[in-house]
Amino acid sequence: MPSADDTEALWLTYYESIFNPARLNVPMMRKEMPVAYWRHLPEAARIPALVSDAMPRAGRMLEHTVACGNVAGRAPPPAAPDSLQACRRCPLWERATQPVRGVGPARAALMVVGEQPGDEEDLAGRPFVGPAGRLLRRAYEEAGVDADAIYVTNAVKHFSFEPRGKRRIHKTPAQREIEACRVWLDAEIAQVQPQVIVALGASALYALMHKRLAVGAARDAPLAHRGGTRVVATYHPSAVLRAVDAQAKAATFEALVYDLRNARALAGMVSPA
Repeated sequence: MPSADDTEALWLTYYESIFNPARLNVPMMRKEMPVAYWRHLPEAARIPALVSDAMPRAGRMLEHTVACGNVAGRAPPPAAPDSLQACRRCPLWERATQPVRGVGPARAALMVVGEQPGDEEDLAGRPFVGPAGRLLRRAYEEAGVDADAIYVTNAVKHFSFEPRGKRRIHKTPAQREIEACRVWLDAEIAQVQPQVIVALGASALYALMHKRLAVGAARDAPLAHRGGTRVVATYHPSAVLRAVDAQAKAATFEALVYDLRNARALAGMVSPA
């Protein structure tokens, strides 16, 4: 082997330029190009950095596309907070009944952010009115959180679902949908000015932190929104509903209550009588 390859720099530039962060699939990458062989490949040294920066790059790509008015051939909506009804930033609006905006006081010490509306929320136009919402209200009571004193919203404002017969089955929102909706979440945070934000689940946590974090590990980590507001990570109430057995349900619910109680204390809220 020659000690230097004149084309290697060109090859690495080419490899980086064809890497599409929006289509990153690490398990498939490992399957097609086993890690055991990476030490023989010059481009393998670039992979960790490319993977690490994939989500922020994809977000910038989407923001650029939205700014150019080229999302599914539609012009971007006005950026005013009251124009959510006209939002066309992602395709979810096409099948949803209506956007679901947050509810609560105009100013609140504590904000709770979920993932997206469910079937009942989509029909009612209000967040957390379905089974997960009923369980969340029970968690508020046990945590000593005054439900009337907090602002509640979702990272994504339209219902994402898969039709199954006459039913609409919840579908986890895609990264591009979370990125497209972030402008509305940021506007709510700026308006409400909370002392603490509770992120219910991984999608809400990603929307707030701009990076993927495991909820279990993030619960004990000191987190802050880019505006400086303290973020408390916890499980989404639907995780309690999906738990495989009674013991897992109880443990997940206890963790949710514990985190809500912690958030209430950090926000300086007094437990209701």
